[in-house]
Amino acid sequence: MTTKTNKPTIIIDGSKGEGGGQVLRTALSLSMLLNQPIEIKNIRAGRKKPGLKRQHLTCVLAAQQICDAHVTGAELNSQNITFVPNQVQAGEYEFKIGTAGSTVLVCQTILLPLALSGEPSTVSLQGGTHNGMSPSLTFFEHSFMPALKSMGLNCEIKTHKLGFFPAGGGSWQIDITPLTSLKPCQFEQSGAELELQQSNCNVLSIVAGVKDSVASREIKEAQSQLSWEHANTEIDRAKAYGNGNSFHLSVGQAKQVAMFEQIGELGLSAERVAGRAVKSLKHYLKSGAAVEEHLADQLLLPMALAGGGSFTTTALSSHTTTNIDVIAQLSGIKIKTQQLNEHLWKVYLD
Repeated sequence: MTTKTNKPTIIIDGSKGEGGGQVLRTALSLSMLLNQPIEIKNIRAGRKKPGLKRQHLTCVLAAQQICDAHVTGAELNSQNITFVPNQVQAGEYEFKIGTAGSTVLVCQTILLPLALSGEPSTVSLQGGTHNGMSPSLTFFEHSFMPALKSMGLNCEIKTHKLGFFPAGGGSWQIDITPLTSLKPCQFEQSGAELELQQSNCNVLSIVAGVKDSVASREIKEAQSQLSWEHANTEIDRAKAYGNGNSFHLSVGQAKQVAMFEQIGELGLSAERVAGRAVKSLKHYLKSGAAVEEHLADQLLLPMALAGGGSFTTTALSSHTTTNIDVIAQLSGIKIKTQQLNEHLWKVYLD
């Protein structure tokens, strides 16, 4: 199978590494960016319920729509797809997951192809925004997007309604300003250095249909455990399709924001919700890293497209190593890693 550019199809093993949706999303993004036909086999093969779930299927269909790709296997539970892209077309798009699946991950699949297409785009999304199993819309807006802004990408996010698990029903849009290329960016200042000024520290509790007292207890507990008496605090009484609570701690400024989040759950006290986020944050601060491991995974594709950059992070997650492998297979770009000590890694591209 070939495209107009006569590139042979690259076959990708969807079960490699972490074996989840990450392989699918990165492969789709690069397929569109490079005009490279792909075939992905064994999608999510190691999962309890293998194949495409609704959120993954929406990623495939969204990618198909923005570049008029020829696709086979795009159906629920499918473990094999082929994707032959055409030129990405900027425009106005709307995608609905229909469950509490992550709208953020759908957006990330098509964001860079649209941004580099030469014209502005607007994407409206409906589904989950805070489900506890993937980066939240709050993380996307306040941690991921500032990093991309430092690389030259400007977007505006408008949140209409949040969507918690299991109800979903969130609604938001992103306006994407086009750019010709991404700039390499360095993320070197450690979170521990940034934390020295509590003006760089933020405690946020989002509540929808949940008492303010829950948010107040979460904030109080985190401030106590971290000695963050002078940190910025906020209770966000959000509009949402269903009830929910999401707790967020962040350290950073401008382009570099490390965020740690925990979804409130039935039977889990406000203090324990806060405590889980605090534990993750403390591990990050102790490591001396600039970037926490979830953002690290998401910076790899922008770094590859920029042709350079570096950051330090706490660990090489399976998502990160898998992403590095998929990027290398499709683009030939080999992102390097170096272990600096037990809890610190350098990730870089010369």
